Amino acid sequence: MDGNDIDPKGGCPVMHGGNTAHGNSVTKWWPKSLNLDILHQHGARTNPMDPDYDHRKAVKALDFEAVKADVKALMTDSQSWWPADWGHYGGLMIRLAWHSAGSYRMGDGRGGAGSGNIRFAPLNSWPDNASLDKARRLLWPVKKKYGNALSWADLIILAGNMAYESMGLKTFGFGFGREDIWGPEQDVNWGAENEWLAPSENRYGDLDDTSTLYNPLAAVHMGLIYVNPEGVNGKPDPARTALHVRETFARMAMNDEETAALTCGGHTVGKAHGGGGAHDRIGAEPEGCPVHMQGFGWDNPGMDGKATNAFTSGIEGAWTQHPTKWDMGYFDYLFNYEWELTKSPAGANQWKPVNMPEDKMPVDPTDPSIRRMPMMTDADMAMKVDPIYNAICRKFMADQAYFEDTFARAWFKLTHRDMGPKANYHGPDVPAEDLIWQDPIPAGSTSYDVAAVKARIAASGLSGAEMIATAWDSARTFRGSDKRGGANGARIRLAPQKDWAANEPARLAKVLAVLEPIAAETGASVADVIVLAGNVGLEQAIKAAGYSVAVPFAPGRGDATAEQTDADSFNVLEPLACGFRNWQKEKYAVAPEELMLDKAQLLGLTAAEMTVLVGGMRVLGANHGGNAHGVFTDRVGQLTNDFFVNLTDMAYTWVPAKDGTYEIRDRATGAVKWTATSTDLVFGSNSILRAYAEVYAQDDNAEKFVRDFVAAWTKVMNADRFDLLA
Repeated sequence: MDGNDIDPKGGCPVMHGGNTAHGNSVTKWWPKSLNLDILHQHGARTNPMDPDYDHRKAVKALDFEAVKADVKALMTDSQSWWPADWGHYGGLMIRLAWHSAGSYRMGDGRGGAGSGNIRFAPLNSWPDNASLDKARRLLWPVKKKYGNALSWADLIILAGNMAYESMGLKTFGFGFGREDIWGPEQDVNWGAENEWLAPSENRYGDLDDTSTLYNPLAAVHMGLIYVNPEGVNGKPDPARTALHVRETFARMAMNDEETAALTCGGHTVGKAHGGGGAHDRIGAEPEGCPVHMQGFGWDNPGMDGKATNAFTSGIEGAWTQHPTKWDMGYFDYLFNYEWELTKSPAGANQWKPVNMPEDKMPVDPTDPSIRRMPMMTDADMAMKVDPIYNAICRKFMADQAYFEDTFARAWFKLTHRDMGPKANYHGPDVPAEDLIWQDPIPAGSTSYDVAAVKARIAASGLSGAEMIATAWDSARTFRGSDKRGGANGARIRLAPQKDWAANEPARLAKVLAVLEPIAAETGASVADVIVLAGNVGLEQAIKAAGYSVAVPFAPGRGDATAEQTDADSFNVLEPLACGFRNWQKEKYAVAPEELMLDKAQLLGLTAAEMTVLVGGMRVLGANHGGNAHGVFTDRVGQLTNDFFVNLTDMAYTWVPAKDGTYEIRDRATGAVKWTATSTDLVFGSNSILRAYAEVYAQDDNAEKFVRDFVAAWTKVMNADRFDLLA
């Protein structure tokens, strides 16, 4: 043992391992317990900023041009503690930005660069992110200088942009506005494997059928951003690798052209590091290194960070003759030479050119008097071998301007994909062009008579449940992970949403047939009228319960068109379950209450907000298809706390029934009073959720329940109203 090791059997009076799986956590002792921590992971207790700190306001006051100039200047300011390859940090900074953004996956919108999550485990210690901690240390003086207004999330991506610009590429644009998180993300499923780089079979149903990669994963191994650069499971086969490249990038919302552009443009600069035989001396990753290393991971003793001896991926060499210059050199090498399989000094599989003259090789990154053999990875060879990628690359080769524009746009998409609509972008370099992947929405009117619209809705003949369910379905698509979906845009009336089973197409069509004419005749958007109808239904239910609580409403939503909607990319937002409306499309391996928890996190709800919304939706009669599960009330349609009152009443007993449902029986008579699902009963069985349920069941909190429901409802309805934050 060293000085930091303590024998846990030695009577030390503190808990070893903290409240983790290795310590004394609830989930260690009861693995099936619903872990609610993901709903509170980025709350006030973890945020060091002042309670009144407004990051959006702070960003607008940033000296954007000064920041850009400082970042660009550091590209060629080589530091002795980690010297720059060829005197230029561009390749390292691009890799930092790329790997920060590259963890995004379209399936659930999680990962990505929008929160600076690469600063924390596990991402900061993934094998694929080796030595990127050095890039962040190099950026620290800039972060220190500009402080709170310049988030790490922005700075990391800006460093990639400035790197490309300093090497000759005209980038498409840049948006400031990302806000940092202050602890690891607990809500991201990176895979079930318990070891880095475990065989790919662990995450595919069939490794030869790339579509069987388990959702929502995109990367082929635990600890990698994309695909294995040595080939599938480390076995070189460019044709097979191409299939996995295509699937992985598609799950990041990239088509074949964008994928080829990113691969070729990403490898136009910089190098891979696997030289000097140093791989057997590399120290632990940042999260696992000794305390005296101060999180400075992957120590390379005696090598001084020199590129020739550095080790990251194990692959060694540059892709082009001029690795600090944006040019067409990647294509010159890939298509003008034959390539053969070889090994790096670290033993990694890579490809080398056949009969390349020495004067065509790149110079050594630390000694310009020496020429070094370039290389290609299996993924690079896929660009040549796969017929689709080959044709795209040859099109790029024939038109440099086209290649540069395609890459610049794809890079912008890669690094901004999870920022949401343009209302979240700030700074002088935000492109004026609306891009379909930004889910553009026209501005809506705020000048119509809201009271008159509400009166029209109230007299329309629609039931409260119909209006509430439609408003909820329109808003619940929002996910805070990449800020997509939501009620703004009224895309629920467009394909594919209008046909989703979760949205009850027949009921939806009936409601829209009533609400759309009201919108047209009053000057309100359909999006506003849908939300306003939900509010009308809710206010009716509140009044019927004997309370007087107004439901806030903010006009100004717009209506998106089909032309502004990338229907294919919206397919991933389809609800497969909705615990709030007690429905799921089919039976899944994951429990219904876990699906509800996941959705609550994407909606940005706390555990208390999730609790009050479920209890309210049940008594409002807003279940999918009008099913009666969990409707623990004899006053359906009134916003009462009956769900919680009856759930906590020991006059009843709960008995498993059929198909995963339960019967709530009167203890005295044995008569079935109500039915329920596990999504209902978890609010009594989970100790934390029961504590919330008991609060809302108390006699003195009946009106508090109504107020809290209205607040949580309004939060969901406005989740995508970034224009209100500007």
